[in-house]
Amino acid sequence: MLILGLETSCDETGVALYDTERGLLAHALFSQVDIHVEYGGVVPELASRDHIRKALPLLREVLAEAGCQASDIDAIAYTAGPGLIGALMVGATLARSLAWAWGIPALGVHHMEGHLLAPMLEDERPAFPFIALLVSGGHTQLVRVDGIGQYRMLGESLDDAAGEAFDKAAKMLGLPYPGGPHIARLAESGDPHRFTFPRPMVNRPGLDFSFSGLKTHTLTTVAACREESGLTEQDKCDIARAFEEAVVGTLVIKCRRALEQEGLSTLVMAGGVSANRNLRAQLHKALGKVGARVYYPAPQFCTDNGAMIAYAGACRLAAGERDGEAPQVRARWPMQELPALAGAA
Repeated sequence: MLILGLETSCDETGVALYDTERGLLAHALFSQVDIHVEYGGVVPELASRDHIRKALPLLREVLAEAGCQASDIDAIAYTAGPGLIGALMVGATLARSLAWAWGIPALGVHHMEGHLLAPMLEDERPAFPFIALLVSGGHTQLVRVDGIGQYRMLGESLDDAAGEAFDKAAKMLGLPYPGGPHIARLAESGDPHRFTFPRPMVNRPGLDFSFSGLKTHTLTTVAACREESGLTEQDKCDIARAFEEAVVGTLVIKCRRALEQEGLSTLVMAGGVSANRNLRAQLHKALGKVGARVYYPAPQFCTDNGAMIAYAGACRLAAGERDGEAPQVRARWPMQELPALAGAA
């Protein structure tokens, strides 16, 4: 079965072709970062308009790369939520229109399930059950995964997601959007001993996250440095190092705690922040000590992309799922509401 995947949940337009026998054939991605950077964040109306402009050219590019024709496609999977409602509508409308014109089924896919299953695109795949750390600009969640659609939420952010915290810390330091890569770059030159930032909510039971206190501490430190020396470039590097270490340390502690709580030894990490090299290194180091293993997608599949939507859609389409008469997109959509697939992987 050849599946066309369309991802338009936020500020990246992703298109991919996934074959259930041959694997991923081709994919293309357009990031809107340059469009939104001057605003310091995503402008929903601009995002929707750009999805309209880029989706069909990317589709033609992917078909050409795969050496396929539209008539070869058996079904279409698209992101139905969660995300920006206007951006979701672009993908849903395109997918449904193409499916009707080509006489094939379409299926709306859960964005976070796509991220969760993205490591399945790699040669070495994790086996169920496992713990998933979903960490991105909009979500920070720990989920027990016993199979596709068999999800139990263990913990999540009570305020900003980790990616949002990176963006806001970057803004405090005068860095452009998106903040994660810029913080990571500065942190490489930071003094690891100058500042020690708090690891929020690690000294209390549970697996929830909160980064509001860490942001406040960062703001206070920035203000103190600015008053003392005008916030030098080295100050920025040192603050970035302390901030990144605090976020990474918090995530590592909670992941290890979740594995111990559930009696599991496999962690899957996905989402944009999972590309952070320090986070990957610290997780490998900490979990290796307790005999646990970490899986994550290739860096190109950590951010939003069509390949993960095509794969997640392929799993559910193969199990017989199809859209109803009218497409339903949802800005908010708890992953626990998804139906379980017996024997799917």
